[in-house]
Amino acid sequence: MGPHPAVAAIRLAVRRVLHDVLTDLTDRPATTPAPRVGRPSRTVGASAGAAPHDPLPDTAPLVLVACSGGADSMALASALAFEAPKLGIRAGGITVDHGLQDGSALRAAEVVSRMTALGLDPALSVAVRVGREGGPEAAARDARYAALDEAADRLGAVAVLLGHTRDDQAETVLLGLARGSGIRSLSGMPEVSGGPGGTGGPGARGRGHRYRRPFLQVDRQTARKACMVQSLSVWDDPHNLDPAYTRSRLRHEGLPALEKALGKGVVEALARTAQLSRDDADALDAWAAEAESGVRDEDGRLECAKLYALPPAVRRRVLRRAVVAAGSPAGSLFARHIEEVDRLITGWRGQGAINLPGRVEAQRQGGRLVIRQG
Repeated sequence: MGPHPAVAAIRLAVRRVLHDVLTDLTDRPATTPAPRVGRPSRTVGASAGAAPHDPLPDTAPLVLVACSGGADSMALASALAFEAPKLGIRAGGITVDHGLQDGSALRAAEVVSRMTALGLDPALSVAVRVGREGGPEAAARDARYAALDEAADRLGAVAVLLGHTRDDQAETVLLGLARGSGIRSLSGMPEVSGGPGGTGGPGARGRGHRYRRPFLQVDRQTARKACMVQSLSVWDDPHNLDPAYTRSRLRHEGLPALEKALGKGVVEALARTAQLSRDDADALDAWAAEAESGVRDEDGRLECAKLYALPPAVRRRVLRRAVVAAGSPAGSLFARHIEEVDRLITGWRGQGAINLPGRVEAQRQGGRLVIRQG
């Protein structure tokens, strides 16, 4: 008798991602050293009652799971522990202690114990200090990714798996829609990225492909069911129920209200919207990258007349690329900022410089657009 359908679904999702990781390692440019891929084990991991396996060599690639102890990440951890050894991949786990709740250090230690029981090695906890920039949710996210990056670099991990589900994707799309941030915001979270919402560090096979989200086509209930049938203990973060947090209000009030008004299937439709938007945004980004060199003069300055001739969607992407290159943090740069810069091209009436995040300013001078840090 095979595994429960929920368990089978999460394992299949993880197996596909691990195959992608191995393909990326195989396709890595010859100039980039790649971890050796270990020989697949004939037995499987220790999770969910599976037979224990012989330890893989240290030269085998290491994949980490970011595990909070919640149902989504525990389901992901169990699937990774089961699938990775069969492909010759070492499976490890990391939990981040944000220090935002009483007893967080003890809870992190419990998560490490659970990951160890699943057969994840290494299994570790990292404590972080959460700042205030961008609000509590954004600050916690930034601190978390910084800790995951540091741990992955230190351990030599080839990938870090994240437990974001289809429901999380739907929430992300709605949040982007509410901000009015354009089609890139509507594209939600990518299946593969190098950080919270971008392509990450340099190199197509480097940190730009570090983060993998196997569950973007798996709903939250399937992950929870998989934990239940495997008798996996989970921790429900009280912050997920706190109406002080925007995502919590959206999860428990906004989405249920939409489903009541529009009927079932809203989450699935929003997830499809994310994928369609991502395809369109990727195409426009590629167009903008090609167009950028053609709108600069011999000194590399942006020419306003040539920018004006571009389609608005392409022109704004060129402007955003230029502003980020000048030092403006991508995460703090919103559509309204780019619209103000765009008006220097399309609605020029002698207005002064535009102040942008990161102490960057944009101004029009003699038919050229000058973007620099002040």
